[in-house]
Amino acid sequence: MGCDRNCGLIAGAVIGALMAVFGGILMPVGDMLIEKTVKKEAVLEEGTIAFKSWVKTGAEVYRQVWIFDVQNPEEVAVNSSKIKVKQRGPYTYRVRYLAKENITQDSETHTVSFLQPKGAIFEPSLSVGTESDTFTILNLAVAAVPHLYPSAFVQTIVNIFIKKSNSSMFQKRTLKELLWGYKDPFLSLVPYPITTTVGVFYPYHNTADGVYKVFNGKDDIISRQSVYIFLGHIFHLIPSSFPPFIEKTRVLQFFSSDVCRSFYAVFGAEINLKGIPVYRFILPSLAFASPLQNPDNHCFCTEKIISKNCTLYGVLDIGKCKDGKPVYISLPHFLHASPEITEPVEGLSPNEEEHSTYLDVEPITGFTLQFAKRLQINILVKPGKKIGALKGLKQNYMVPILWLNETGTIGDEKAEMFRNQVTGKINLLGLVEITLLSVGVVMFIVFTISYCACRSKRAN
Repeated sequence: MGCDRNCGLIAGAVIGALMAVFGGILMPVGDMLIEKTVKKEAVLEEGTIAFKSWVKTGAEVYRQVWIFDVQNPEEVAVNSSKIKVKQRGPYTYRVRYLAKENITQDSETHTVSFLQPKGAIFEPSLSVGTESDTFTILNLAVAAVPHLYPSAFVQTIVNIFIKKSNSSMFQKRTLKELLWGYKDPFLSLVPYPITTTVGVFYPYHNTADGVYKVFNGKDDIISRQSVYIFLGHIFHLIPSSFPPFIEKTRVLQFFSSDVCRSFYAVFGAEINLKGIPVYRFILPSLAFASPLQNPDNHCFCTEKIISKNCTLYGVLDIGKCKDGKPVYISLPHFLHASPEITEPVEGLSPNEEEHSTYLDVEPITGFTLQFAKRLQINILVKPGKKIGALKGLKQNYMVPILWLNETGTIGDEKAEMFRNQVTGKINLLGLVEITLLSVGVVMFIVFTISYCACRSKRAN
């Protein structure tokens, strides 16, 4: 009887040890299975989860726009007063809803090329007004003259057409005209072939940035969508965005065609998005720092006088990719910008929570499940002694035109599918591993203690 009991205790301890060992073995094996599955499904090729989500985003992406309505146009133009602005918005458009076109795989270079067509649909129910709402805004064509034609002689000639068209420093335009384009009266009088349509996003509808090419991850999943002629334009790619197995120390690189440059994001926090653990990566203030603070921005400082020898920060000159026009980008309300830039403008209220850019990335798959891209478009206006509309200015102005908030979040149905197919299975496998290991260890300890106690009694 005692022998049978001892055998049972020994057998229990052995079983417990085997369960613990099996649980320990299952952990790396399970991790290998997860890694193999993720690497397979993350490749940008026909039939994978990543490819299906990449071709056409499954989330609804919206672009909200706030216009800076100028309250004192005459005071500024005549007396060079501070510009008083009032933010009006949001006006909301649905964007990024068109599927990628001309998708071509290259098996030799393991890349995929494509076109991303553009389109925008106005959403009245998500807007404070209509596209017919009017605003007092900077005259974009007139403001660009001193930059495009620095010669005093040429400015004198151009000024004839400006005066003839009754154009001034500021103008009234509808939302639709400002965003998508209008025939400028001054440019329409110029007697040689030039583009006469002006708009912040013009041209946009039924256009594409050109052919993009990214790594598809077939040979090396970590290189998927790395900068190759990188056009991954992160804000197109919901939910497929980055290589899988993202670590907190990783710096995420992405390209934005809106501003013709690449940006990067760094880890900010862990959050829970609809039951899915994600890493929030944020666009740091260093991205808009001066070249002295961030040498990577040296190519965005194209002149020394206005930038005070490239010491000003918070704005980036993107005129080189805007046909020489004095276009600058910043964070909304000049968040993290030099005081010298914001001093001539009243009515701004920069706020980190409302005006910062972030990406919420699921770290195992590398999928971006939520994002907010927030940028402001500004025009640099310089005094123009030969331009009647600008001759009253006594200082340079960085005039805010609008700021936008482009957002996308994985839908409830997609989130449930993601939890079931990815997060749920990973959690279940982890639970099985931990349960086997824990139960095995407990059984081994309990049966070992019982066996020792039994042997001790027999000895007595």
